[in-house]
Amino acid sequence: MPELPEVETTRLGLMPILGSSVLQLEIMQPRLRQLVPDTLRSITGERLNTLSRRGKYLLLGTNKGTALVHLGMSGSLRLTATDEPYRKHDHISLMLSNDYSLRFHDPRRFGLFLWLEDDPLQHPLLSSLGPEPLTERFTPEHLFLLSSKKKTPVKSFIMDGHVVVGVGNIYANEALFYAGIHPITPANQLLLTDYQRLHHHICRILSIAIERGGTTLRDFVNSKGDPGYFQQELMVYGREAENCLICQHVLELVRINNRSTIYCPQCQPAFRSF
Repeated sequence: MPELPEVETTRLGLMPILGSSVLQLEIMQPRLRQLVPDTLRSITGERLNTLSRRGKYLLLGTNKGTALVHLGMSGSLRLTATDEPYRKHDHISLMLSNDYSLRFHDPRRFGLFLWLEDDPLQHPLLSSLGPEPLTERFTPEHLFLLSSKKKTPVKSFIMDGHVVVGVGNIYANEALFYAGIHPITPANQLLLTDYQRLHHHICRILSIAIERGGTTLRDFVNSKGDPGYFQQELMVYGREAENCLICQHVLELVRINNRSTIYCPQCQPAFRSF
């Protein structure tokens, strides 16, 4: 699933569309996670004024409304020449006035492409989201305060979008490894100093991943159709039964909320019991 770095990479790559107008909208397959609404046709003729991100959602703003996009498990948004043939699983196309088309591609069809006429940040999908991890609102104290009554594993805690947005499975694995925290540690058993380390590595890893264009394990490509390269720097994710690159201990797998979690028993010792 595209996570925050992949979505931010997509956003940055699509910045050239700002100022262009939508000349034509084609909906080849409306059956995504939610049905593509007929009201999306209101975007035709509109100028694209803003392109922002909230968590893993992209928002394309016009004077009339906002297109809210989620890439789902396998989706991508890419710029193509207007005369480029459609690929299989290209479900939506916006032909733009700058001689490009914006294509929404989603083999598994778990993505979203909605049209909102009210304040998008008040939409139920966005209104209760936690802070962005690369902003001043996200602090170690924020994590420590919210964790005080949480017995859930810390990995699940930092992946909760109400706590902080955009920390998906890949980057949660990596941040916990660098912080030396066992992923099943109950969130309320960590000290502020633990959250200071974890906060530092969440921010550091997400920043580096954005610089590298995200992580491509299967489907993700950026707005130009190119893969990301952060997977070359993964320390634990996807490396079950391989040797830890720090201590050479064999990495182990545990499933937390049905998500694969890879950790090093040596570098991430079992949690303390108080």
